[in-house]
Amino acid sequence: MTPVIPQDPETLKQVVASEVAALRSAARRDAGVRPDQASPPGRQDGEPAQACPCGAGDGAGHACGDRADGHDPWACVCATLPAIPVSAALLVPVRDEAGRTGDFTVRAGNHVRSAPWLDAPDRHIGRRLLEFQPGAASGGLIDALADVLNTGRALHAHAVDYTEQRGDGLHRARLLYDAASCGDQVLATWRPARNRTEMLSLDAQYIASMGWGTWDLLSGDTTWSEGLHAIFRTEEGRALSLLELCDAVLLDDVPRFARMLTALLEGEEPAGSEIRFTVVGEIRTVHLVGHPVIARDGLPWALHLIARDLTSQVRSRQRLAATRRQREQLREEAAAERRVATVLREALLPTHSAELAELGLSVAAAYLPAEWEAVGGDWYKCRLLPDGRILLAIGDASGHGLSAVARMAQQRHALAGLAHAPGTHAGQLTTWLNELVCADDAAETATGVIGHIDEERTFRWACAGHPAPLLLRDGQAVELDTSHRGPLFGLLPGHEYATETVPLRRGDLLLLYTDGMVERRGQDIGQGIEALRRVLVSCAGLGAQETMDRLMSAFAPEENEDDTCLVAVRLD
Repeated sequence: MTPVIPQDPETLKQVVASEVAALRSAARRDAGVRPDQASPPGRQDGEPAQACPCGAGDGAGHACGDRADGHDPWACVCATLPAIPVSAALLVPVRDEAGRTGDFTVRAGNHVRSAPWLDAPDRHIGRRLLEFQPGAASGGLIDALADVLNTGRALHAHAVDYTEQRGDGLHRARLLYDAASCGDQVLATWRPARNRTEMLSLDAQYIASMGWGTWDLLSGDTTWSEGLHAIFRTEEGRALSLLELCDAVLLDDVPRFARMLTALLEGEEPAGSEIRFTVVGEIRTVHLVGHPVIARDGLPWALHLIARDLTSQVRSRQRLAATRRQREQLREEAAAERRVATVLREALLPTHSAELAELGLSVAAAYLPAEWEAVGGDWYKCRLLPDGRILLAIGDASGHGLSAVARMAQQRHALAGLAHAPGTHAGQLTTWLNELVCADDAAETATGVIGHIDEERTFRWACAGHPAPLLLRDGQAVELDTSHRGPLFGLLPGHEYATETVPLRRGDLLLLYTDGMVERRGQDIGQGIEALRRVLVSCAGLGAQETMDRLMSAFAPEENEDDTCLVAVRLD
């Protein structure tokens, strides 16, 4: 029957506790341990242990003899120092007149160096501790050793950061001191906090964001590496039990963690799994790999877990996914905006009236979007006015997208309305349109060419910061004179725009264009105009639409860094 996988922490803890209890019972039974032998021999359950006066453990004491028998326990201490595998020294207190201990003298020492650059204790016999280890005072070592004398309690793993200047440079080591008293002397040992292998292991844990732990199912002891403490933000010596680990699992991941634990408790090696834990108020993703320690009876007596913290990688993936979603949303919004703007442009830009053809004018126009933008603020106007003149205009409202289309429509419709005022010339229309743009606080600058072709086929035009039209005549293409050109729309309120008059002849072709046609990155605009002029020369003798087609084939759309509008008018 398939076991039921716990779905919540409490049920999982009950399953783990039950499995551990069964393992312990089986271990006792297989080892032939009777219930009344579960406690250490010689002491009944509940009987308090006799503490040694030094505080280091149980028993009557640690002295090697009794002075009442005439035996001096210190007579053999010096002889035992070589058997101690770490640096060791017998220290005699140095007291002041008030009886306070301010230093210690080395009476005896062994030959073990705690670091390659440190002298062995036997090199300092007869010297004071502060002479060859001056950092002992600032590290609190002298006071700690004095407390050993005063209280009789042993000192364990007292850390001192010791720094010394040697011939080959400055050295530092973190030393751990242990000490015990007997009589009026102190036996002290010291060792590096970690050996090189331990340091490399610790570095590897921090670099890889990993750690490991062992849970002894029989004794209940738990051992964690420093890397695992770092992952779960716990203090050294405060490792979480299996039950406490169950409480830290995110509720949605309890079933996954339960499958791993139940498999390990059954002696199996499950595949690694990503489990989310709540650690100090934040969710951390940890990849766990487990291994059961199997005894000869086939039962697991301990569990090993190797953990790697994947939180930063998971968060990076989440940020990347969010960025992709945002980018996709922006792409969809931009596509929708382009569709709307394109529909608006097609509705706003005019078709070419048959009335113009009856007057002997053929008109062709084109709009080229920049590669990165579908629509912008470029516009043109070509229509017959009630007084018989033909309004010919082109403009460029700065910006791109719907906002530019809105400004383009505003300026184009404003011109259409102003152009119906009787008796107005191009300079007046340009001046009025400039005032409208200047009066709008939300408006931006714009450029434009506004002109009329009258019944005598004279082109009278004004310019507001816009490129000059090109005139193709008799196989030659020239720029119209721009000495009368005024400032951009919206730049200088109250400016009166001047006009220039150009007589036109049969066969002439006027080309109006916006600056996107001639502007290229890293190139002077004059070079772009010259390139356009050369292509226009090759169009001599062609109609307006044929000329437009050749211009479009000569200039690739992907080269445009800005949207472009062109209008060609030929007098047939």
